[in-house]
Amino acid sequence: MIKSAAVASAALMANLGSNFAHAAGTDLIRVGLIGCGGRGSGAAVDATSAAENVRVVALGDLFPNRIAEARKRFADRPKERFDITDDRCFSGWDAYKQVLECGVDMVILATPPAFRPMHIKAAVEAGKHIFAEKPCAVDPVGVRMVMEASDLAKQKGLAIVAGTQRRHQASYIETIRRIKDGAIGELVAGQCYWNQGGLWSVRRTPEMSDMEWQVRNWLYFTWLSGDHIVEQHVHNIDVMNWVIGAHPVSAYGMGGRQVRTGEQFGHIYDHFTIEYVYPNDVRVMSMCRQIDNNDNRIGEYIMGTQGRSNCSGQITGANAWRFQGRGNNPSVQEHTDLIASIRAGTPLNEGRQIAESTLTAIMGRMSAYTGKTVRWEQALNSTLNLMPEKLEFGPLPTPEVAMPGRTPLV
Repeated sequence: MIKSAAVASAALMANLGSNFAHAAGTDLIRVGLIGCGGRGSGAAVDATSAAENVRVVALGDLFPNRIAEARKRFADRPKERFDITDDRCFSGWDAYKQVLECGVDMVILATPPAFRPMHIKAAVEAGKHIFAEKPCAVDPVGVRMVMEASDLAKQKGLAIVAGTQRRHQASYIETIRRIKDGAIGELVAGQCYWNQGGLWSVRRTPEMSDMEWQVRNWLYFTWLSGDHIVEQHVHNIDVMNWVIGAHPVSAYGMGGRQVRTGEQFGHIYDHFTIEYVYPNDVRVMSMCRQIDNNDNRIGEYIMGTQGRSNCSGQITGANAWRFQGRGNNPSVQEHTDLIASIRAGTPLNEGRQIAESTLTAIMGRMSAYTGKTVRWEQALNSTLNLMPEKLEFGPLPTPEVAMPGRTPLV
């Protein structure tokens, strides 16, 4: 969990903005992008927009065409922000290692989540600051790897900021500060949602091996994405952990694969509903869905003995309040806060908090897949490792769809 003082510190640096960065020094920060798809390319633009003298100098991706597409996106941007040459572009399974070895100060990690733990570990060992997209893992083995790397980063004075941008959004920061100060009394229950329509998928071509197709179509394979409760709903789950100030002690849930049943949708579910039980018997109902032509709902709500809040700008009840401050772009602000903390010599480290939120989502998936209650200690200590034994292009059968009563904790 994140402590109020850390939130306040991040908010202070955010409010001070570029003047603070200038006062603390504006030494060049050379950035390597590992994972050059749409999210990675967007994060690179956000990072170079977040502060002065930040330059993307290296690219790495499993697929050469992703490198070419990213370079095309960056071609018209200022040279002082994107200075990418052929000798600093790397493809293949070891591309991340080559990026780490080419003189960068910071890396953006935006590959499919399955690879995040190994990339975070390698970046910390190489002495690099990190912006890591969420989630940070897809299984408990990966979560523990991130926790250990986060502790090592703290020892080495390295920053780790995760792509849970609500942690850097002014309306969330101020609202949750007030809740923690007692604005709605003792917390008793919560709800969080990410219900929306379907997302993109990649159709298989005859030239693609099993491995290539699954990695290109990564959203739909649990070993790559963690299922959408982990890959997407982790945003809302992270807010629940943040506002409550703890991780849950257990999860009891259900879900299924009702509409997205075609081959292009791999083997993940299209809906989940989980009841999380937090300390002091605070219960949170968590719901996520990716099915077209339904009502959408995305957000978080927390109830207390003296009121309730949407966590992002409004409190009702005895201490009614509405956020009147200036809004910010949290996707840029998370990079502003990261870079300011590096230059100030007080690196932010969100590794443990994103690891706990990721594991919270994973234990919800475990419960839905098995139809059983899953406790925090059970999830944290699980030996579940979804990574294939060999990372190479070739055969990789698609696992069966998880079914309660007959499926292990996948």
